[in-house]
Amino acid sequence: MLEVVELKVRVHCKACEKAVRKALCRIKGTHKCQIKQLLSRPLHSQLHPNLNVLPATANTFSLPSLIKAAQSHHSGVQLHCLALKSGSSNDAVVSNSLISMYAKYSLPQPARHVFDTMSHKDTVSWNSIINCYIQNGHPAKALQILRQMYLSGFVLKPELIACIISVCARGQQLRLGREIHALVVTDERIQESVFLSTALLDFYFRCRRSVMALHVFNRMPVKNEVSWTSMISGCAANLNYDMAMDCLRAMQLGWIKHGKEIHGYAVRHGFHSDPNCSAALIHMYCKCEEASPAAKLIFERSTVKDVVLWSSIIGSYARHGHEAKAIKLFNQMQEKGIEPNSVTLLAVISACTSLSSLDLASEVHGYALKPGFTEIFIGNALINMYAKSGCVEAARQFFKEMPIKDSISWSTLIESYGLHGFGEQALQLFHEMQQAGVEADQVTFLSILSACNHSGLVEEGQKIFHHLMEARNKIPLTVEHYACYVDLLGRSGKLEDACEVVRAMHMEASPRIWTSLISCCKLHGRLEVAEVLARQLVKSEPENAANYTLLSMVYAETGNWLGVEEMRRAMQVKGLKKSQGFSQIRLENGTF
Repeated sequence: MLEVVELKVRVHCKACEKAVRKALCRIKGTHKCQIKQLLSRPLHSQLHPNLNVLPATANTFSLPSLIKAAQSHHSGVQLHCLALKSGSSNDAVVSNSLISMYAKYSLPQPARHVFDTMSHKDTVSWNSIINCYIQNGHPAKALQILRQMYLSGFVLKPELIACIISVCARGQQLRLGREIHALVVTDERIQESVFLSTALLDFYFRCRRSVMALHVFNRMPVKNEVSWTSMISGCAANLNYDMAMDCLRAMQLGWIKHGKEIHGYAVRHGFHSDPNCSAALIHMYCKCEEASPAAKLIFERSTVKDVVLWSSIIGSYARHGHEAKAIKLFNQMQEKGIEPNSVTLLAVISACTSLSSLDLASEVHGYALKPGFTEIFIGNALINMYAKSGCVEAARQFFKEMPIKDSISWSTLIESYGLHGFGEQALQLFHEMQQAGVEADQVTFLSILSACNHSGLVEEGQKIFHHLMEARNKIPLTVEHYACYVDLLGRSGKLEDACEVVRAMHMEASPRIWTSLISCCKLHGRLEVAEVLARQLVKSEPENAANYTLLSMVYAETGNWLGVEEMRRAMQVKGLKKSQGFSQIRLENGTF
């Protein structure tokens, strides 16, 4: 029998004993009796109070597993000493294990020492030391090692390049990232993968190079859900909202194309009549607004309509702006004797919120009081529904009655107070939330800033924003936070302060911020500034009709009627029309 483990071990700590046993069990040829014998042998010299190791004829088979099982860097150092004494440190597998061990315990210097003293370095060695530097916050050293690895003739793995690209993205090192991208394209030995392409996609978006990101995306032979999501979120972050919507539609249509193929297969083989299959098809078609008629047709032809089918079709109508139809279907569902579930109720609450109907809100609330609807997301949706229906007191009362509240519950009520001009109450609730030990998130701070803005609480809003700035490492600031704060300062007449905030922003100002500044300048008589900003806004977004309307209003304030006529002609030439507002009234018979 091969004797693989030749170590005299004595363990005083149960955790270390368990780790050692587990490591020894992974070594081929070691039986339980051998492990017991090894653990019971006497110790000749004490190296550490928890794990003591003395070599008999230590070999390269046992050490890597023991090093991996080390419960602390002290134990790892002892095993490193053992490797040096026995000569096993010359083995690449043992050295690689030591590098990974030091990296795990945030000790890059010993890891580098092991790497430098290796007589033979393989791909694992280079990858281990590069990952060690990345994990411990030394990106420059990781890039230096990467260059050395490539010049030494090693082929870079896609996963390793993706990690380096992510480092470049975080530091916005555009030149270096493009060099690595060029290397990927020119070196045929490097295999491209979805993971690597997605990392490049994120890199270019972070560096504000949307065109290059789109080029990378179009060249991807395979696109998964992560790739599409990265593309859509990147476009939105770079304010390319039209491109983001185009990508979203393309992704949905891609799903619909494959879904239709599956639908055809189901029809040919008679599966489409199965309720579960029908529910899955309806759910798939409901994801895309253009395909919702197909979902309606499947629903109408289904002989067995259970709560899943009803919930799917009601949710589809509610999401795509057909709230009245969703309510009508909900009534039909009850007439058929089908009991709604939480998914159904959430869809109906969403429809009632969009309709701002207090009567419907009360009816839905009645269903929510029935046993079985105790989910916290239902309660949060009801708070929002009452607030949007204009009944803040009902929202407050329901909030009080909720047995469990999360940050969304608090944020929703704070937002509802701010929406209706109750800034003081919103601030009081915000302080109660902090006293209750509930951690505020990005949404909470946006809600309280919006409440201060609507109520003109400038000093309070400034304090909250400064607190948010101090905690930005924990709660990252978004462009919406800046937009709300700039509007708060501008409306109060602090135009210089508002402009200073925009200049100090660590991200590109959104059109909403510029629109807010223009409106504030117009409000306080700074028409010359408003005109300059409005012209720039029209140039940056030539397809947005609202920008032309805003500049036209500035021209009208200054008496520049030729400018007003010029804006009207420009809109006619481009075929732009200003969106019209509308009101909705519910009649006594329940129609809208």
